[in-house]
Amino acid sequence: MPNKIDHIEVRGGNVNNLKNIDVDIPLNQFVAISGPSGSGKSSLALGILYAEGSRRYLESLSAYTRRRISQGNQSQVHSVKHIPSALALRQRPTVPSERSTVGSLTEAFNVIRLIFSRLGSIVCPNGHRMAPTIKIAQAMDRAGADMGMVTCPTCGVRFMATSAEDFSFNSTGACPTCDGLGVVRELDENKLIGDESLSIDEGVVASWHLPGRNFMPKVVATLGVRTNVPYRDLTAKEKQIVLHGEKKQYAVDLSSSTGRVFHMDNALYENAYEAVTDSLKRVNSERSIARINQFYHFSTCPTCHGSRLNPERLTHLVAGQTIAQVADMQLDQLANWEAQTKQALPDDMQNLANILFTELDDDLRPLLELGLDYLSLSRNGNTLSTGELQRIQLARTLRTETTGVLYVLDEPSIGLHPDNIRGLIDVFRELIAQGNSLVVVDHEVDIIDAADWVIEIGPGSGEAGGQVIAQGTPEQLTTNANSLIGPFISGRTSILQNTAPTTASQSTQLKISDYFNLHNIDMTFPDNQVTAITGFSGAGKTSLVLDSLVPAIQAQKKHQHLPRQVADLQTDLQDVVSVDATPVGKNARSTLATYTSIMDALRHLFADLPESKKRGYGIADFSYNNKEGACPNCGGLGNITLDIQYLPDMEEVCPVCHGTRYKQEIQEIKWHGYSIVDLLALSVKDAIPVFKGVPKITRQLKQLSQVGLDYLHLGESTPSLSGGEAQRLKLVSHLTKKQAGTLFVFDEPSIGLHPLDVQTLLKIIARLRDKGATILIITHDLDLMLNADYLIDMGPRGGAAGGKIVATGNPLALAAKPNSLTTNYLAEHWQKFDRPTYA
Repeated sequence: MPNKIDHIEVRGGNVNNLKNIDVDIPLNQFVAISGPSGSGKSSLALGILYAEGSRRYLESLSAYTRRRISQGNQSQVHSVKHIPSALALRQRPTVPSERSTVGSLTEAFNVIRLIFSRLGSIVCPNGHRMAPTIKIAQAMDRAGADMGMVTCPTCGVRFMATSAEDFSFNSTGACPTCDGLGVVRELDENKLIGDESLSIDEGVVASWHLPGRNFMPKVVATLGVRTNVPYRDLTAKEKQIVLHGEKKQYAVDLSSSTGRVFHMDNALYENAYEAVTDSLKRVNSERSIARINQFYHFSTCPTCHGSRLNPERLTHLVAGQTIAQVADMQLDQLANWEAQTKQALPDDMQNLANILFTELDDDLRPLLELGLDYLSLSRNGNTLSTGELQRIQLARTLRTETTGVLYVLDEPSIGLHPDNIRGLIDVFRELIAQGNSLVVVDHEVDIIDAADWVIEIGPGSGEAGGQVIAQGTPEQLTTNANSLIGPFISGRTSILQNTAPTTASQSTQLKISDYFNLHNIDMTFPDNQVTAITGFSGAGKTSLVLDSLVPAIQAQKKHQHLPRQVADLQTDLQDVVSVDATPVGKNARSTLATYTSIMDALRHLFADLPESKKRGYGIADFSYNNKEGACPNCGGLGNITLDIQYLPDMEEVCPVCHGTRYKQEIQEIKWHGYSIVDLLALSVKDAIPVFKGVPKITRQLKQLSQVGLDYLHLGESTPSLSGGEAQRLKLVSHLTKKQAGTLFVFDEPSIGLHPLDVQTLLKIIARLRDKGATILIITHDLDLMLNADYLIDMGPRGGAAGGKIVATGNPLALAAKPNSLTTNYLAEHWQKFDRPTYA
């Protein structure tokens, strides 16, 4: 009998920084991949395992089908054997549109609509309520002219019953006023004009800051409006022109930044209102729409009251509830509604009810297991956190109950409270029990400790990584000298950098009146200290900080009205910097050198060389983003893509420039023996001595090195950087300046970070604090919590059971006497490591 195949065999893996690795991944087990940020974990998991597993499945389909499916490129690997078909849940799911809800994302609302269509108590056109019957339920299944037609037993009127589609807010059931959005947009007059002590020339008209409106002050001056006096001193007539002046073309003289004057015969005047409304008509990018939306306030639709549905659909009742009321229930409340519905139905409808509610229960069960019980079906999809979106993805995966599939999950612990981690591990076990294989890229120690097998990639990041440094069971790694995660599994390492409690002389106070699940919240946190904002998923952390505090400080800086939910803000903070782990740069043309100012300095350096001047080269010739310097074959991308019909597109290094991006003649210009291509190929570490005599470049290289990015190459593509690398890169420019009066907000900064990387991040945060910054960290990471100066814990749970501040104080003091869900986990985590005495 042949040996049973029990592992995936990877040989010669060279994706990104992987160094020709050979590794076996056990099948039908929970395998965790660990390693420092940028070490090559995702390259193995997604770049090889998922890419090859999904590609080979697609190869089994017909050529016609493959031609219509987006296919990934073939991996740079010598061989991959015994790999099952693969599915991946990526680190950052796509943010849903404003039309999405939890109900539509999970597809549970589809079943709810069917329940109301088949089991509902309906009302005839003459107002007579009809009890649910099997006859009404069967009406939709009839053919021809009788389909959907029912007769009222009271008045005899024959009418069309409501189908499941008629309960959809994205279809025929949409509210006629808001078109199924649940909110209406109204221009907020208070946001059009800023601080009235400013003049028009000083930018008091906020809507004229929108693109293409910067010349409006010149136009309005030709209409007799004084632009050099405070807005409050303008006459009523002048203000009327600014706010409501006629949309016409005028002849004006415009001055450029260089002092040149341009005459326009047909400059179109748009008043403060029209500047916004006309801009909205012409934009289509989410970024532009978000900018324009700052001038609007959104209020609940007066017709549907936020339900998104045509009010006519709310006459249908199931167990005495409208479909809007059911959609507003928390997921854990639906079981009680199900029981009430079945109890109220006649015997001949019980089988139909069982079929429908079994389908609903199957949709809800994995959501409840993953700790999403606090969500409602009506919750807007675009208000969900990354962790909530990932768990919804995972729940839909569990719902399918597949067998023989390789699941590849990238950081599934994102946004999860430690209490949710245990439920997540149970879900992993269920996937394995169904006969699947699971590979999880994660840094959460509890997840790694629960794995059947762990593969560590390292030892460092970038070029210093890409090797398998250790593998085995979690217990085996605790005694493996090469393992980086082993000491964190065993608790034999130090996680505290500063245990001394600190005091602050000033603080910031924020009061929230009413916003989602926040009601009459009063938050105070110390200035020039590190404060961790913690709490169960859905407790209100994002609503409190990102949706309220951040825009309030920004509005106060611009002398604008505070957000509606902010009752009061008392602070000396004047600026806000938000730092997250989203990718840096929009496309592959963005590199480390272009993101910083190193590229500009290099271009000027080369343009000033005698040989460059002799050949007539300017700074444009030393940019691969300009036609003067870019390789004509690849346009400065360094590679070309070949469309091979029904096979995956093939990406090849450009045969003309060989990946350098530049024309050959540009590469002939040398500075100290280096071409610009040679310099871009250097790592930050290697570049520091080369640019010793160029202070402008040296300064930035040292900053990059100080945040632990010295292994990156100057020409490295920034969108390909890991979340931790992107985060540190964004902080580089802030570490050299005084930051007194600046609030830095970190949203889940430990995403993508190994526990060792978290220690590096803590050092960077401490440097920011030393520069005078005030730091808020929204986090579930227990290491970050313990190292903070102050902690604000929200809860006690999520959704309607959250929205309260349940604990505040020094983290170590709270861990010594825990009094909330989070601080209980904090105490347990602290006990695991060498616990110092708290004084």
